[in-house]
Amino acid sequence: MRQSPTYIDIHLLQTVPPANLNRDDQGNPKEAYFGGVRRSRVSSQAWKRATRLHFADRVPEQDLATRTKRIAGKLTDRIAQTSDVDAEAAARLAAALLAPLKITAGKKAGDTAYLFFYGRRQLDAVAALVADQAADLAAQDDTALADHIKTLDVQKAFRTGHPIDVALFGRMVADIPALNVDAATQVAHALSTHATEAEFDYFTAVDDENDTEETGAGMIGAIGFNSATLYRYATVGLHQLIDNLSDREAAVTAVDEFINSFARSAPTGYQNSFAHRTLPSMAAVVVRSDQPVNLVSAFEEPITAPSGIAAASARRLAREHTAAVRNWGNAPTFSALSHTFDTETGTTAKDLEAAFGTAVTFDTLQTRLRAHLTGTDQQDAT
Repeated sequence: MRQSPTYIDIHLLQTVPPANLNRDDQGNPKEAYFGGVRRSRVSSQAWKRATRLHFADRVPEQDLATRTKRIAGKLTDRIAQTSDVDAEAAARLAAALLAPLKITAGKKAGDTAYLFFYGRRQLDAVAALVADQAADLAAQDDTALADHIKTLDVQKAFRTGHPIDVALFGRMVADIPALNVDAATQVAHALSTHATEAEFDYFTAVDDENDTEETGAGMIGAIGFNSATLYRYATVGLHQLIDNLSDREAAVTAVDEFINSFARSAPTGYQNSFAHRTLPSMAAVVVRSDQPVNLVSAFEEPITAPSGIAAASARRLAREHTAAVRNWGNAPTFSALSHTFDTETGTTAKDLEAAFGTAVTFDTLQTRLRAHLTGTDQQDAT
C-alpha cells in the first residue's frame, strides 16, 4: 500500500573556523554566488559521504553498503570464502554471476566502468547462490555455466534487503533500471549565511637536518581557506524510506541514524591542518505532509552583523520559517529544536522557540522525533 507523504526537514546552523572542507579543481574551498555575493559552499556529495562514514562508527559493517568499481573482486573473495574452490574458479563464477547485471567492464582489469553501490549482505546473498555447488559449476564449460546462472535470480539479491545507506541515498544503474533505488534523502549544498572572501595560508617547512650554514625553507606552499557560518539542510522522505526498506520501524531507525550522523559529521578536507571540527549551534527538525521546504531564502540578503553572525542567522532563519508557514498555510505536523544560544539574554532563543518550539537537548530532540514517527507521542504540532 502506498504510504502517505511524510517529509522530515533538518535545518542546521554551524560555524566553521578557518578551513578547507571541500576543495575545487584548484585546491581552494568551493564557493557559490548567492544573493549577489560570494559565499562559502560545501557540496552535498562531500557531506553525504561524511555522513555515511559516520554511520560506520555506529552500525555494524555488514549492515552497511559500499561503493566500488571492484565488485567482481569482492564477489570472488566471498565465493572463495564460502566454498571449496580456488581463487581462479571463484573469479570465473563471480564473472558468470555478474554477467546478468550487464555491468560494463572498466579500463582496468577486474574493475567495472562505474561505481556500484550495494549492501555487503546483498553480495553475501549472491555468493550464496552458488556456494553449495561451486565446485560442480566451476567444472562446467562457459555455455553450461551461463545457462545455469540464468536460472538464478541474481538481480533479486540487489533488489531486496537494502542497507540503510542505499535506502537513504539511492542507487542508479543505467544498464539495469530494475536495480535502481529511489533516494529517500535529499541534501543541499551547505552555504554560508554571509559573504566570504578567499584567504591563503602561506607556509614553510624547515628541514630539521639542515647544517647551520644552510638557511631557507625545505618547502614552501600555500593553502586556500575561509571561515563561515553555514546553513545546512537535508530532507528525508519517510514514505520512500519505508518503501525501500519494507519496514516502518527500520525506516524510523534509519531516520534517527541519518539525523545523528548528518549533524555530527564533517568533511575531512585538510582536517590535520585546520582542526575544523565543530558542532552545530542550532538544529531544528520539522515534519511536514505537504512538501520539503528549504529555508535558504532567509539568507538571500547576506547577514552583515558586525558581531554574532550565528545568532543573527538563527533569528533570520526562525523568522523565515514563521513567515513561510503563515503565508503558505502549510503548518508542520511536528517540530523540535536544539540550540546553544544564551536563553537568558537577547532575542535569538525567543525567536527560535517561537518558530520551532521549546528548546531541548539534541538527544531529546531525536527521542521526540522517533516517538512522533512511531505514533507513541502526545505532542501537538508547534
